[in-house]
Amino acid sequence: MKLAILSSNAKCYSTRRLREAAVQRGHNVKVLDTLKFAIDLEEGHPDLYFRQKRLSHYDAVLPRIGASITYFGTAVVRQFEQMDVFTANPAIGIATSRDKLRSLQILSRHHIGIPQTTFVRDKRDVLPAIRRVGGAPVIIKLIEGTQGIGVLLAETIKAAEAIIEMLQSQKQNVLIQKFVVESKGKDIRAFVVGDRVVGAMRRTAQGQEFRSNVHRGGLTEAVELNEEYHDTAVRAAQIMGLRIAGVDLLEGKHGPQVLEVNSSPGLEGIEGATQLDIAGNIIDYIAAHVNYADIDLRQRLTVSKGYGVAEIHIPKTSKYVGKTITESGLRDRDINVLTLYRGTIVIPNPKASRVLEPEDRLLCFGKLELMRELIPAKARKRRRAEIQDLPDLPAAEEVLMNPKDLAASHGTPLEVIGDE
Repeated sequence: MKLAILSSNAKCYSTRRLREAAVQRGHNVKVLDTLKFAIDLEEGHPDLYFRQKRLSHYDAVLPRIGASITYFGTAVVRQFEQMDVFTANPAIGIATSRDKLRSLQILSRHHIGIPQTTFVRDKRDVLPAIRRVGGAPVIIKLIEGTQGIGVLLAETIKAAEAIIEMLQSQKQNVLIQKFVVESKGKDIRAFVVGDRVVGAMRRTAQGQEFRSNVHRGGLTEAVELNEEYHDTAVRAAQIMGLRIAGVDLLEGKHGPQVLEVNSSPGLEGIEGATQLDIAGNIIDYIAAHVNYADIDLRQRLTVSKGYGVAEIHIPKTSKYVGKTITESGLRDRDINVLTLYRGTIVIPNPKASRVLEPEDRLLCFGKLELMRELIPAKARKRRRAEIQDLPDLPAAEEVLMNPKDLAASHGTPLEVIGDE
């Protein structure tokens, strides 16, 4: 595999470890400074130049895009995507996760636990907003910021008002967020690669510092995540559209609460705490995708006009509850069940003898006309709204997706099992 690591700092720990892991596995790897690219646009011929020379072919790209170059960095990643090069993290996922407000908006609608948060611009809305998140002390965050920079703790309402007014006067957009007292200056960083957490650590703030980031002096220790925390981390990364991510979670009274999903998580802290080869896991994951690429079925739809993919929900009152897939009559109507989603379980290609249960969701391929009749009007409206939240994704009626990709877009934890 020929791999490009996009990084503006070839000497930093994370970039060095990723390069070492790739070399150890016999891959051809180059570290390319993201800012040294030029993007050429021409009809039918997307191209990239690096240091004034046309870029040679690469099998895969691993973006390490810093917050200060998000716009240009994601443009470079997007160009690789147009050139059909596998990107470990897509441009849309990097951009979405980098915007704290946008990412929390998306996570909240998918029923992911998050600290209560509000965003206001009018000074008159500040006090009511602080009260709605539980009053002081309160966390104030810049919408874009990394490594704990731009995160402030206001001990009193007056202090919060003064900080927000000062930041807004500097044209800074800020979030007001509930201070989760029970976390006690601790959080968890779960490192997600694909559909699993490959390592996790608990970070603890020191002294008077409330931020637990390693760059702020926080201490780290390895931690084993239970199923709830593991699934929340994986779901959060997938909802953001990221294959590789560092998911920061608070340990709240009612379960995990996602603080942030980082598209370029550092390796030094987590490898030091867990003694695991996180870099190697990342390289192996990329190599597997390059060697055994996902089958992209989206372009095949043109040969079967009127056919497509839809998700059919089985409510408690459905006539299909208690029936097998055969008895449901779906196959007789030229509707094939590709995947069955049951809670946190994903069952690809379920057998005809599989009995349907309340709240099952069926990913089906068949005649759109017939499938539309099976989707309640409210569900259709809700699905359209969900699609609008995912830029660059065609409507469900127009695309046949890999079942895992569709599950990720719905925020479904992928515990994939074979049918009996």
